[in-house]
Amino acid sequence: MTSSIPATGEVTGTVDFASAEVVGEVVAKASAAAKEWGQSSLTRRAQVLFAFRQLLQDNKERIAALITAEHGKVTSDALGEVTRGLEVVEFACGIPHLLKGGFSENVSTAVDTYSILQPLGVVGVISPFNFPAMVPMWFVPVAVACGNTVVIKPSEKDPSAVNAVAELWREAGLPDGVVNVVHGDKEAVDAILDDPRIAAVSFVGSTPIAKYVYERGTQAGKRVQALGGAKNHMLVLPDADLDLAADAAVNAGFGSAGERCMAISVLVAVDTIADELIAKITERMATLKTGDGAKGCDMGPIVTAAARDRIVGYIEHGVAAGATLVVDGRETEFHGGPNGFFVGPTLFDGVTPDMPIYTDEIFGPVLSVVRVRSYDEGLDLINANRYGNGTAIFTNDGGAARRFQNEVQVGMVGINVPIPVPMAFYSFGGWKDSLFGDSHAHGIEGVHFYTRTKAITQRWLDPSHGGVNLGFPQNS
Repeated sequence: MTSSIPATGEVTGTVDFASAEVVGEVVAKASAAAKEWGQSSLTRRAQVLFAFRQLLQDNKERIAALITAEHGKVTSDALGEVTRGLEVVEFACGIPHLLKGGFSENVSTAVDTYSILQPLGVVGVISPFNFPAMVPMWFVPVAVACGNTVVIKPSEKDPSAVNAVAELWREAGLPDGVVNVVHGDKEAVDAILDDPRIAAVSFVGSTPIAKYVYERGTQAGKRVQALGGAKNHMLVLPDADLDLAADAAVNAGFGSAGERCMAISVLVAVDTIADELIAKITERMATLKTGDGAKGCDMGPIVTAAARDRIVGYIEHGVAAGATLVVDGRETEFHGGPNGFFVGPTLFDGVTPDMPIYTDEIFGPVLSVVRVRSYDEGLDLINANRYGNGTAIFTNDGGAARRFQNEVQVGMVGINVPIPVPMAFYSFGGWKDSLFGDSHAHGIEGVHFYTRTKAITQRWLDPSHGGVNLGFPQNS
């Protein structure tokens, strides 16, 4: 498959797709490495994680440049992506603490019971195009720290970031076969899902594919965490700071050209403040510069021509359905190559829940305003949506915020925070059709996903003697 620069449309290379046979060879290599790595000491694993963390810090600008070139997002956004991935690496550096089991003495006379956490073996990671560095780092550092080996298939649209990060793993001292990269399409994905040597699979992508991955993987006897799509709502109450809310709507709606599973794509405005809020958002949109993400623009291109055409099609559907097109991103002046894949920030008002621009995940810079009469109507609208990934409320009323966090049927909630992605020591994941499986990404749920717990009950009838050794005890 050919690879193009989104800002210019220029073809810059090709991606060789692995066949099912090649994937099998890679899995065999990972399986051979799993026993030794799984039995390695926690001290050794932590040392590799700390070394990798430093290498990633030292090379983040280079990796961000690869992301900008192949995905299109602006450099500051790409750097932010790598930094958020670093947070998970830092979390995984504490693996000796996270893998501690429990111990109960004398559960019966002279009988003790304790638990240990052991690695699964080989695990698979299938990552999306929109975060080519961060999403793999949601999974790989935790899996590796827990003693597993990994086979990762990145998106074919922007594969270079994962390749670069894999080289850093090797430089950090990770043995051959522990982190393995394969490139491919559905054939490679199916090979990962079907291979009995792979014990678990982590996936991020659209809901239809997430459901497919979950069903096929679980039928093959694997653990699967499959994070799907989203339609994230931002509810703005009349008492909110409207300048803050307008800034947040623009930042969360158009950052990374809307190609985020946590992007705000629906602004739910109580009717009394809707006109004023839309005016403030429109004013801010007029200042945005769309173009080559590497050259100081606010918003970069769409990742592919097909994705751009899909977004333009939704804009046309919105107009045909009767929504008011306040700002038309098709008419934006673009600062990039004439063949670049551009759509400018787009704003619709008067959107209703039956319109495709509301029901479907557009995954582009299209913000839809839905007007409601009250908090309750806004809450009901959000809870009725099939997705439950992220949401936000903007208000200065603590009571309303507390009600919202308890009543909304969404997995990640922001209060005056438009993109509520939790820190790495918490876990990332949504509800309803935004997640298939029982485990969220990273945090303690990630540790539990990549380990199996074993309970041991023991009784020793005679004391043992370990001999004399006056040396200072050391970890190894």
